[in-house]
Amino acid sequence: MATPLLMPKATAVWLVDNTALSFDQIAAFCSLHPLEVQGVADGDVASGIMGVNPIQNGQLTREEIERGEGDPAYRLKLSDPKVRVAAVKRKGPRYTPISRRNERPNAIKWLLRNHPELKDAQIMRLVGTTKSTIDSVREGSHWNTANLAAMDPVTLGLCSQIDLDLEVKRASKGVVAPEEIDQGTKLLTAEEALSTAASRGHTGPAEGELGHHAPSEDEQIDADSVFAKLKSLKRTDEDDDL
Repeated sequence: MATPLLMPKATAVWLVDNTALSFDQIAAFCSLHPLEVQGVADGDVASGIMGVNPIQNGQLTREEIERGEGDPAYRLKLSDPKVRVAAVKRKGPRYTPISRRNERPNAIKWLLRNHPELKDAQIMRLVGTTKSTIDSVREGSHWNTANLAAMDPVTLGLCSQIDLDLEVKRASKGVVAPEEIDQGTKLLTAEEALSTAASRGHTGPAEGELGHHAPSEDEQIDADSVFAKLKSLKRTDEDDDL
């Protein structure tokens, strides 16, 4: 039977005063001795303690109490908490059980082989090791190098898959993929640009690439007609001045 999370004696006081539950039921729920619960009912025990309502704090439901009142042999069950308290974040180096500490070099070897982007500090957080051990595995100077076998630290129980994915994601930020490097923008020489355009079927800039298009044959400008028109306009202006 789970023990009430909040003040078992105060809960026992409230149950004695406000329910018809037996002393044995209250004692089992509050992890007390039946004689203590009888002492609470007689006022000999916890006389200065104010009762705490287990329904208000979410430890019991009214239906559960009524079920217990109807069956003296029934044992009350603690309600599931409605609010999950987040686990306290671990500080300091990760603790590794003694039975698994010999597997650290194998995990380090696996991480160095499969995730070379991880920094030493990230491997230290995941496996709970030291930088000198990482360097010895990387350089092959570890005392047990001949017997080391790359093994997934998640399988070994040294870290969780969530922690591993998080560290890999952090290490991958800002890293350009090899295919992006190969296909990146680069300057071409004039000969390379002309050969590329020729291979694509272009002999010059495509229409719209420079913001305008070359005039067609019908739109070719006649220079003689332009000069003739300018001369006629100049004569007209001189006649107006006269």
